[in-house]
Amino acid sequence: MLAALVQNQREAGLLLGRTEAQQQELGYVHTLREILQQPATWLRTGRELASIAGDLQRTLDGARLLVLTGSGSSEYAGECLRLTLQSELGIPAETIGGGDLLTHGGRAFGPSRPGLMLSLARSGDSPESVAAVAAMLETEPSIRHLVITCNAAGKLATVYAGDNRVKVVVLADETNDRSLVMTSSFTNMVLAGRFLGMLKAPERYKALASSLAARAKELLDVHFDALAELARRDFSRVLFLADGAAMGAARESALKMKEMTAGRVVTMHETYLGLRHGPMSAVHDDTLVVCFFSSDPLVRAYEVDLVRELNEKGLGAAKLLFGENVPADLVERNDVLIESKGLRELGDENLPMLDVLVGQLLAFFRCLHEGLKPDSPSDDGVINRVVQGFTLHGETQPR
Repeated sequence: MLAALVQNQREAGLLLGRTEAQQQELGYVHTLREILQQPATWLRTGRELASIAGDLQRTLDGARLLVLTGSGSSEYAGECLRLTLQSELGIPAETIGGGDLLTHGGRAFGPSRPGLMLSLARSGDSPESVAAVAAMLETEPSIRHLVITCNAAGKLATVYAGDNRVKVVVLADETNDRSLVMTSSFTNMVLAGRFLGMLKAPERYKALASSLAARAKELLDVHFDALAELARRDFSRVLFLADGAAMGAARESALKMKEMTAGRVVTMHETYLGLRHGPMSAVHDDTLVVCFFSSDPLVRAYEVDLVRELNEKGLGAAKLLFGENVPADLVERNDVLIESKGLRELGDENLPMLDVLVGQLLAFFRCLHEGLKPDSPSDDGVINRVVQGFTLHGETQPR
């Protein structure tokens, strides 16, 4: 699977040519493997989710509201799904952080009942993720629960075993990233959640997983070195621009850069139209602007206008442009263009996983450039792979 990558991309040959012990000493053995395994894991997730279509349909039946929840990256995974699932299911969908459910309970989401709460969690052990489900079971009896997690031993997967109000789906163990940062866990949870809108078309869903995997492999095989080179440029802040479902990918990409550089690189995320309403003032000569382009003609028209405005005003140190059929006049001398064919056919609703892959690689290479270790970039222990325990207030506690 990696033969073409190593053959075509010099940087990949250097990184993967080291022994596992050397990679471990340099601190990237887990993160690099987990980024590169994504195309293969997407195929497995597609097959496994398609095989339980009936169970998931029964969990969803009758729901008049969909609440997508998680904490940190898992919340952003829900953002990648919200608009698409709302459109395909024909019911309101809301993305709400696990912390908001702890502090505000059912008041945090709309009044429609019965509903389904989809909890996304890599480990299933973060305090607010577990407590949020417990609180909703106690205070919102008309809300059913679906948990998608990557950890069979986590509390979300084990505490509610046998509870007919909670359906638990555990993804393959290799998606339970060992690195501090989430990469393959994130994209596989997005892909798994995506199936809720395609339950009556499992074969089409598996074909989608296959198409996404092919596009991701091509991106790695062709653009790996270019992203490594860009990450070594002289910038100290990154702005991620996106619209619609891709905004979740922009938020996740911003978090990846922040986590993997221990905050040395300042990150922002914004919609293209939203940038004009103040945030453009923060695009300085030290800013890398990452543009995730829509494949929708109307949305793209607004995005292109904004990038042209940035060019005319001479804002930013350079741009990274990712999309299909990007107008040539948008690409300036210092910019990097990643052209990927077939994105319009995939549709905007399915592009966040590919957008995030670009963001993951950029953050990974910048981490190495900063002299940090991608597997554990927070040497001072400020953040951990799983959020450490903290005091849970109120009466409702997980069993």
